[in-house]
Amino acid sequence: MMQKSKSTKQRGLPVDVGGETGYAIRNYRFTSPVETTWEGISTLAELFEESCKKYASKRLLGTRKLISREMEETADGRSFEKLHLGSYEWLNYEEVFKTVSNFSSGLLGLGHKRQECAAIFAGTCAEWLIALQGCFRCNVTVVTIYASLGEEALTHSLNEADVSTVICGHAELKKLANISGQLHTVKRVIYMDDEDVTTEVALAESKTNWRLISITDVQRLGMESPIDADLPVSADIAVIMYTSGSTGLPKGVMMSHGNVLATISAAIAILPAPGIKDTYMAYLPLAHILELAAENVMVAVGCAIGYGNPSTLTDTSNKIKRGTKGDVSVLGPTLMTAVPAILDRVRDGVRKKVDAKGGLTKKLFEIGYRRRLSAINGSWFGAWGLEMVLWDFIVFRKVRAVLGGNVRFLISGAAPLSGDTQRFINICLGAPIGQAYGLTETCAGGSFSEYDDISVGRVGAPLPCSFVKLIDWPEGGYLISDSPMPRGEIVIGGPSVTAGYFKNEAKTNEVYKVDERGMRWFYTGDIGQIHPDGCLEIIDRKKDIVKLQHGEYVSLGKVEAALVVSPYVDNLMLHADPFRNYCVALVVPSPNSVEDWAQKQGITYTDFSDLCQKEETIKEVYGSLLKAAKATCLQKFEIPSKIKLLPDPWTPEAGLVTAALKLKREVIRKTFSLELSKLYT
Repeated sequence: MMQKSKSTKQRGLPVDVGGETGYAIRNYRFTSPVETTWEGISTLAELFEESCKKYASKRLLGTRKLISREMEETADGRSFEKLHLGSYEWLNYEEVFKTVSNFSSGLLGLGHKRQECAAIFAGTCAEWLIALQGCFRCNVTVVTIYASLGEEALTHSLNEADVSTVICGHAELKKLANISGQLHTVKRVIYMDDEDVTTEVALAESKTNWRLISITDVQRLGMESPIDADLPVSADIAVIMYTSGSTGLPKGVMMSHGNVLATISAAIAILPAPGIKDTYMAYLPLAHILELAAENVMVAVGCAIGYGNPSTLTDTSNKIKRGTKGDVSVLGPTLMTAVPAILDRVRDGVRKKVDAKGGLTKKLFEIGYRRRLSAINGSWFGAWGLEMVLWDFIVFRKVRAVLGGNVRFLISGAAPLSGDTQRFINICLGAPIGQAYGLTETCAGGSFSEYDDISVGRVGAPLPCSFVKLIDWPEGGYLISDSPMPRGEIVIGGPSVTAGYFKNEAKTNEVYKVDERGMRWFYTGDIGQIHPDGCLEIIDRKKDIVKLQHGEYVSLGKVEAALVVSPYVDNLMLHADPFRNYCVALVVPSPNSVEDWAQKQGITYTDFSDLCQKEETIKEVYGSLLKAAKATCLQKFEIPSKIKLLPDPWTPEAGLVTAALKLKREVIRKTFSLELSKLYT
């Protein structure tokens, strides 16, 4: 009686499809998958040109001015680079279109042939998007490569795709020069000259016979000698996107213009009315399909895009000079895309500040949070109306300033978002979160939780460009006949499903199928269940299941998601040996949380590594894992019996996680094989 009545909105509906027998659903708004929203537009190049004409005088790309770089030394003698950044400087749609056209002409003027691939190997920035659209304008396929990719994977990607031109940042130019002897097809390198690159250019000149030219000079060449556009058609390959490779070498996914356009069209149909009044914060890797699709959505509807970096994002980010504002504070975005790891850090950072202040501040925060949580969960006795406004003004207004104060909608993707973090963002930032589920192979097409869906742990109904189907996986015990909900392997079909893996027909045939009706399907390897309202929930992954010695099945990803909510944990990997009857875990503790605890306990230590080896620390962190396990009702065999604390963070640069911060299990196993073996003794 004390709960507000909730009418169930039917978000996904059953649909009749071809192919393997299963339980299939579609988006409730569309009877067939959406391919394009715009009449006469079938490629990304056409969409970009149309937007630049429509929104010519509106802001498009913004970059912060670098005022200075400084080195700061800590008390223990370590040096860290700090950046002093100024305000955003903007190019409007008309200016960007001219720059793109000049780049396109300049690229061909350098001698790049249309049938050759060009690679973009750089961090996310305005020049990245300009180079991408410039290549599209002359129908050149773009190979996208993560800036954090290791030498072996980088060499493999460039050689496999027969790349002849690389567009890169100044840091990436040095990486290229160091592996130049292993690159067989590269002829020219276009480097971004937003700062001094004299040293990197000199290094490359001494080691290679490549033609080296700045992106500014390429644009100047194109302006002086313009070449008519040669626009692609829908079926032409726009991008070969090399995945970050959580297992083995990366695979190149071939995305056509039609594939990406279908996802963009679907996103626009369900996002909460993005438009010319919105500003988007761009900082995730553009080499990831989530960010690439998101930025193209923003371009399509006339948004402004301001570029930032994870290390300068907030006022307290590690590269921001003290007294300098972070990217979000200066930009004040209304729309953002994030991965769960970043949202978890925002949550933990706010909680740490609240705990540090203590007293009345902490008490007010806790009361306000409980009142708003009660309301979101549907209780009449929660904080509604004027009380909600009051709590926002007294408590949560300051929290919202962490992300600039204006965010009205967030998109979370690339990994599962914990219910705790989702509720924290809902309450403290006052913004709904849309959880996206998709893959590189489906151009991020899959499912999406709409802004008015306040449930946690689900990833919504199918995107308008996708059909989602569950098929039986008897070996894992997941069947579409299961009660109370159908369960099985998730298979995604529709126009966003890509052609397959570049030069890898065997792997393509293994996970891509075309049914008797001509629809293309991708077998994800993820396990899901479909709720009565037609929304999908990810519950397992085929590759992450290990059978223990006594026959119990352990889902590594499920257990990790349950345990990582511990305030002491930055990252962890569960390890299960089929020849043992218990699990163990490698844990990367949160330095701030663990050191704060040690200080309160009066524990002395020389450095963080020393603290991680102390029995008291291991006992405290393990206790927090047991608490998290109990809260999520894990079985005894799923809970790690022993843990090892590792002091150094797992970063893409270290090669232990992907650019999307997913675990590279095999790499971690090999790197810490000695530590794992000791846990089993």
